[in-house]
Amino acid sequence: MGGLTNGEGRFPGPPDSRPPRWADWLLSRFSPSGLEDELQGDLLEMYIYWVKTTGLRGARWRYALAVLRLIRPLSWSMTKQPHEISHFFILHPAMIRNYLKIAWRNLTRNIGYSAINIGGLAIGMAVAVMIGLWVYDELTYNHYHKNHDQIAQIWQSSVKNGEIKTRFTVPRPLETALRNVYANSFKHIVMSSWTLDGVLSYGNRKVVKEGNYMQPDAPNMLSLDMLAGQKEGLREPNSIMLAASTAKSLFGTENPIGRIIKFDNHYNLKVTGIYADIPFSNSFNTTTFIIPWEHMVANTPWVKEAANSWGNNSFRLYVQIADNTTMEQVTAKIKDIKLNVNRAEYAKNNPQFLLLPMNDWYLRSNFENGIQSGGRIDTVWLFGCIGGFVLLLACINFMNLSTARSQKRAKEVGVRKSVGSVRSQLIGQFLSESFLVVALAFLIAMTLVFVTMPAFNTLASKQIAFPWMNVYFWGATLIFILCTALLAGSYPALYLSSFLPVQVLKGAGPSLRFRVGRFAALPRQLLVVLQFTVSVSLIIGTIIVFRQVQHTKNRPVGYDRAGLVSIPLTEGEFDGKYEFIRNELMGSGAVVAMSATSNPTTDVAYGRGGFLWEGKPADFRASFAWIWVSPDYVKSLGMRIIAGRDFSPDFPSDSNAILLNKTAVDYMGLKDPVGTLLREDNTDNSGQPLTVIGVVDDMVMESPYDPVQPSVYEFNKGSARFYNLRLNPAQNARESIATVERIYKKNFPNLPFQYRFVDQEYAAKFSTEERIGKLAGFFASLAIFISCLGLFGLSSFMAEQRTKEIGIRKVLGASVTNLWQLLSKDFLVLVIVACLITIPIAYYFMNSWLQHYTYRVELSWWIFAVAIVGALFITLLTVSFQAIKAAMLDPVKSLRTE
Repeated sequence: MGGLTNGEGRFPGPPDSRPPRWADWLLSRFSPSGLEDELQGDLLEMYIYWVKTTGLRGARWRYALAVLRLIRPLSWSMTKQPHEISHFFILHPAMIRNYLKIAWRNLTRNIGYSAINIGGLAIGMAVAVMIGLWVYDELTYNHYHKNHDQIAQIWQSSVKNGEIKTRFTVPRPLETALRNVYANSFKHIVMSSWTLDGVLSYGNRKVVKEGNYMQPDAPNMLSLDMLAGQKEGLREPNSIMLAASTAKSLFGTENPIGRIIKFDNHYNLKVTGIYADIPFSNSFNTTTFIIPWEHMVANTPWVKEAANSWGNNSFRLYVQIADNTTMEQVTAKIKDIKLNVNRAEYAKNNPQFLLLPMNDWYLRSNFENGIQSGGRIDTVWLFGCIGGFVLLLACINFMNLSTARSQKRAKEVGVRKSVGSVRSQLIGQFLSESFLVVALAFLIAMTLVFVTMPAFNTLASKQIAFPWMNVYFWGATLIFILCTALLAGSYPALYLSSFLPVQVLKGAGPSLRFRVGRFAALPRQLLVVLQFTVSVSLIIGTIIVFRQVQHTKNRPVGYDRAGLVSIPLTEGEFDGKYEFIRNELMGSGAVVAMSATSNPTTDVAYGRGGFLWEGKPADFRASFAWIWVSPDYVKSLGMRIIAGRDFSPDFPSDSNAILLNKTAVDYMGLKDPVGTLLREDNTDNSGQPLTVIGVVDDMVMESPYDPVQPSVYEFNKGSARFYNLRLNPAQNARESIATVERIYKKNFPNLPFQYRFVDQEYAAKFSTEERIGKLAGFFASLAIFISCLGLFGLSSFMAEQRTKEIGIRKVLGASVTNLWQLLSKDFLVLVIVACLITIPIAYYFMNSWLQHYTYRVELSWWIFAVAIVGALFITLLTVSFQAIKAAMLDPVKSLRTE
């Protein structure tokens, strides 16, 4: 350093012609250790040249400028030790440009490996982005509402035969009790009906839409986006608020505010508000109109009568809690309201209310014995993990191929280190290559996501839009790119930069792998095992999900779905017309059987308890699914009579008769059920007993994954809500439906004709599991493809690396089969190891998943065998191409490669 303090003794000219001393001082102060003399020597040579060509002043100016340019990236040396300079130097823009330039040259020099790396990463990143958008959409479900953190639905739990059942329906008096006693705990209290179909008419336009009856605070609580009118519009009893799409279908471009529409062809309602359609990812997305709750109370007798009935649990109650309280505090206050009303009556059931926050409605609405036990959130985390694993597989490909090419890069590393490069600079170089590959892969991934988004939405039943304008999305993607680049490039960078120059320069050649240790390939082998462990696990999971769905689909449902049609009825319009319509339809030849019922065939709308029968245990708290049906219900649905008979108009006494299903007979403990009397458990004993006249086979009406409920079919005394039609199997179904529609419109010209095939309604019950299976299968396919892509690149490189060995073996007499076995067996061993690791892991997780279903498939050994054989076959197919290609090379050409 001393020789550079002022340049004296180095410059051949007189002192007044020397370079600026301050420039020399800066150069000596900020130059890296070991380079001082070299830098100053080069500058002095240039200075002498500049003196001759531009004069002394110009030379001094250029000398100072050159020093300043040199020291700029080294300025931190004032506070850093000499060996730390290089760590900062790798972040200099010039160095980064240099890194990227070298990285680009390496990419273009090895097009095949680059394509595998970039292609695999692009697919992995595309899957990760799509799953990330799906997970975000799931986690933000219901976040459309401004106060979603404070909104809750009140649920009710009660003890039934020793087990706590939790449901979302509550009695109507609960609303009054909350307003009178706990008003300070709430901002809004909103009683609501279930979502129902309604016929909306304006002039000649008629539409059938879904909507709710709600109390006036609903628009404020749900923070509806009002496009016209006022949020207080529901305070008028005969009013209606419409979603924008509903208003458009009725009024077109006409201003709807103040217009009168007819609801269900009976009630005139004034349009008082138009709100923006509620987004798809929302619990109220099907609420396309809202009618005041008071309108329902005034026009529906049984709802009106339920005002003081704590036993009628048919209603839904939503609340927004006050700012100064929490969900837990409010739950603690209100949980015993029903018990306190009549402790003597309800003590055995121990009914309790609780607040389920809006954020949990969609993701965590499962309860087991009164305790919240998750729900859809399990699927969200499952797919989040799958997305992470698929991305990891792509990163492993990059690591494997990078380290496999270490032999080629070793000489480069040795030369760089011998001319002065420190390890941090080499790490920077390799990370730059990783960053460049990831950036290119990300561009391709975004294109893939954009192109496949519509198909993905169809597969996932979503309406996810690509968030081009979302700043947070792009911020997250930037972090995603950096993390992926670090994840993919860190191991190769640390591994390759650790080579010793002397060792690699002496050992650069085919035998390098032996010099770096017999376990040099172990990390790469472990990564391949990890890849196939994940891939085979996904394959096993997909097979089990598919089998579970098929197993449940093939479950006996207790009736014949083929050719069975359900027609929903509008209340009031069909009263007293059943026999007339039935005669017309049966006479047309399009229908061979018909019945009326209170429930759709694939659901249970009502439940009842509080009955006595002979031999009933004293503490037994009975609860039945309750369905009102007409004669021929059993015949029209194709149900099987086990004992007794069906309802018949030939027996007037059937007006007080019931049918039981097989589960109900077992539930009640009846040995000879026909003739058993069911009496209401009340004090006045005023009701007529119901006589069991027959027993039918169990019929799956609710979830096909759950056991059948004990069910009672009572002779229909009131108005029905559905017609069940058995189409004539001898006629074309389309022609039969056209005939039914013609008769329907002739008798109900003001009502739109609606019908549903029961087999399609039943199939819709499997949509969630089928969607999970399809998504899992899709991602499993991509995972195995990415793994094979990496295996293909790895086998290709290994074949190239062993070219000389293959040539020698061929000269010595090895056949193509011998060489194919030689090159393939290593990879097959790795995949077999991965399969052995997979079996217990997959068994544990899939067995846990199946425990959620009462009606489930068994885990058979052949599922694992099929997945393992499939993985081995695909591996063999992938590796064999490169192995046979290498084995068939002319040995003369192989040996010439050296």
